[in-house]
Amino acid sequence: MEGAVTTLPRHARVTLGLAMGLALSGPSLLGSEGNARATFAGGCFWCMEPPFDKIPGVVSTTSGYAGGNVVNPTYEQVASGATGHAEVVQVVFDPGRVSYEQLLAVFWRNIDPLDGAGQFCDRGRQYRTAIYYEGDAQKRAALASRERLKESRRLPGTVVTEIAPLEVFYPAEEYHQDYYIKSFRRYWSYRAGCGRDRRLRELWGPSDH
Repeated sequence: MEGAVTTLPRHARVTLGLAMGLALSGPSLLGSEGNARATFAGGCFWCMEPPFDKIPGVVSTTSGYAGGNVVNPTYEQVASGATGHAEVVQVVFDPGRVSYEQLLAVFWRNIDPLDGAGQFCDRGRQYRTAIYYEGDAQKRAALASRERLKESRRLPGTVVTEIAPLEVFYPAEEYHQDYYIKSFRRYWSYRAGCGRDRRLRELWGPSDH
């Protein structure tokens, strides 16, 4: 059957506290194991889970919403563009195995930072690119990363990706989580039709995703 799951995802879901959309205003460390969070907007959140899931040291990825002004938004509300939220992926990672800076490099390689009106075939502010930081260290790293990209002049245009503090993260509905695993054929059909990989190759060269 199309979209059937044949293997379990290797990563766990995040804690119940995150699932309730708690405000994230403190340090980026989570729990006693010392894991940290990173939150990125890169257009369709289905497409932003896979590149992080394969990185050693990444504990989990969760699709969700951030940067808006409506409490507990639904997918339909966010997709309409009325809530101000962006589709995001929140990455929980072990900083002893992978650094925030390495995650930033993965993020840039999987977006079009020149497009301020959406990503690929998905148009509107709900598909904008953004880095939502937690704490001064993440802010400094994100700003420095963007500045290096600008100064490199590698891309044929102006980098418009936003950098803003993470205020609240709302996990998306369960059917969106691990969509690329649960609905493998539909996911790849959408991705190919959206022209995402074609544009990423134009900007960054070949990928091994």
